[in-house]
Amino acid sequence: MSFALCLNTSTIRPVPLLQKIHLTAKAGYAGIELWINDLYEHVGRGGEVRDVERALADTGLFVPCLIALRGWGDALEADYPAALDECRRRMELAARLRSPFIIATPPRLECDLNHLARCYQDLLAIGRQAGVKPTCEYLSIFRSAWKLEHAWQIVQASGDPDATLALDAFHSWNSCSNRALLREIPAGRISHYHINDAARGKPPLTQTDADRVLPGDGCIDLQAELQILRDKGYTGAISLELFNEELWAKNPTEVLKLGLDRMRELLG
Repeated sequence: MSFALCLNTSTIRPVPLLQKIHLTAKAGYAGIELWINDLYEHVGRGGEVRDVERALADTGLFVPCLIALRGWGDALEADYPAALDECRRRMELAARLRSPFIIATPPRLECDLNHLARCYQDLLAIGRQAGVKPTCEYLSIFRSAWKLEHAWQIVQASGDPDATLALDAFHSWNSCSNRALLREIPAGRISHYHINDAARGKPPLTQTDADRVLPGDGCIDLQAELQILRDKGYTGAISLELFNEELWAKNPTEVLKLGLDRMRELLG
């Protein structure tokens, strides 16, 4: 059983978009998670989306997921249609790049999970029209859906067969999420898995995105999580996602090689 080893481009954030794609392919990754903000910036600087399409075609990389849909869960009632329109545009862009999933980022502030489930239903309906599946994200640094249990509640409450969640090793650890629950979630409800590690010496609930470190440099039992994924028959994308400024300052080629080596070591 094998996984598709991918890169989330936040790991080498300062690098220009097209260079990110070519470096990722050269390093040996199978896929690349792209950020919509990078795409918008590329277009804003005079580029075109077809530049990205060509780069993906030339390198053979696939896009497991696009990031992200925002504002869908906390828009005021009068602003909600406009928020959904922007989500639709982003979903259509994801579909154009042949991404099967697009991240649905929860609100930063506290929000009723049943309300988020109803809004998520709207996203899923739009996604079926656009040809992409919004997938629920949980973020331990936010206050709405901040742990695995919350994302799973939203997925279940939506009552939609297309509802999924994106797993994240750091956010599960940092939120003290229930690892036993991970065993219960069917593999078909997992869009992909963000792999990363948590810095040593700082307890859960206190770390931020900047504290993420390369797999093997931190304190998360990644082997145990990967074994759970194997046991449940998950064979999807595993994507390296870091926001580490020390790594951003290094040669991106070296960072990409080290990251892929670490994932391969974990997977044996």
